[in-house]
Amino acid sequence: MAHGPTFEPKNSVLKWTEERLPIFGLIHGSLGPGYPAPRNLNYWWNFGSLAGLCLVIQIITGIILAMHYTPHIDMAFDSVERITRDVNYGWLMRYMHTNGASMFFIAVYIHIFRGMYYGSYKAPREMLWMLGLVIMLLMMATAFMGYVLPWGQMSFWGATVITNFFSAFNDLYAGSGNGDGLGDMVVSLLLGGFSVDNPTLNRFYSLHYLLPFVITGVVILHIWALHIPGSNNPLGIDMKGKQDKIPFHPYYTAKDGFGVFVFLAIFAMVIFYAPDSMGHPDNYIPADPMVTPAHIVPEWYFLPFYTILKSFTIDFIITAKFWGVIAMFASIILLFFLPWLDSSKVRSAQFRPVFRFFFWVLLVDLVVLTWIGAKSADEIIFMDIQAVTIGQVATFWYFFHFFFLLPVLSRVEKTLPLPESIASAVIKDKA
Repeated sequence: MAHGPTFEPKNSVLKWTEERLPIFGLIHGSLGPGYPAPRNLNYWWNFGSLAGLCLVIQIITGIILAMHYTPHIDMAFDSVERITRDVNYGWLMRYMHTNGASMFFIAVYIHIFRGMYYGSYKAPREMLWMLGLVIMLLMMATAFMGYVLPWGQMSFWGATVITNFFSAFNDLYAGSGNGDGLGDMVVSLLLGGFSVDNPTLNRFYSLHYLLPFVITGVVILHIWALHIPGSNNPLGIDMKGKQDKIPFHPYYTAKDGFGVFVFLAIFAMVIFYAPDSMGHPDNYIPADPMVTPAHIVPEWYFLPFYTILKSFTIDFIITAKFWGVIAMFASIILLFFLPWLDSSKVRSAQFRPVFRFFFWVLLVDLVVLTWIGAKSADEIIFMDIQAVTIGQVATFWYFFHFFFLLPVLSRVEKTLPLPESIASAVIKDKA
């Protein structure tokens, strides 16, 4: 386990407290001088602390908004408008919360891709990686339920379309045809009835309020799992002595502080100058079950998975809808097996040139999946090629990368020689 000098308070009050509740020692060993960190961490390591900051912002603003929100289909939309217009600084709380969700996903996605690039999912950090993915799944569930709460057109129809995807599981168990198929039972459980209505809004509101505290609990486990093997680093090699380590405080607290300053500056610009830029205009229209929007799309952070779902258009043994739902869930679940799909002993992409090239190809592929997710399936992108065709190619490459390319590369790729230690590489770079 990574550890540094123990905490020995000089103040008698702190000493008395520490003997009975060692909270200061915990902070000292987790985020202070007592936690030794690799001396070569770069700014890509800031996004873990930025994600934690986003979680705090979401919880605080969410609690304040909950004091004024009314979870009823006849009053939800008006209560959100009242928060924006009449509650003191309600507009600020609302825009911090809505845009904070997007900033949270940006921080977490960058944090995940940094881990993939530098091999932070490899032994002995598999549990750390998997707990991070659990956090992402909980975020997705929380964000989906939160998107329903304003009760605008996109909220209502998004909830209707997404929850009805689970009806595809009727293909596994059809029941008697009276709405008791496996998929129908799952949909009824989610909605609290047979359609998106007041019970749906109430249970989504309750779970949306609860899940951030569950996320907080998993974050604590995530940090705990981090402190067992210690942090990975850009070289992907283990710390070998005192020359490779520096205390987390003050070096990385200062570095994280600069990252927080830049993040808050960008966050403030979005809130004050473009607060609706990441939302959908149809969600500023009250929900109407009798009027279907021209094009139903989820929030941008769900679009890659939405594209994967829509890419299955041909029935094969079971319906295309079923295969699309399976593929959508599989695209996330496969990430849990990444430590075993990639069996290379070298962690960092800095020493894996072929892996590095295909990592950037994967990143471009995910950008394409996000872009196509906002398009209608039959929309012509260029020449006579439809959006669904591009989505199918991008979906194929996504699964091809993880299930074929990565296992093969990890066995046949010729890697570059690793440095002897972190210190020797740092000194060589400075020279």
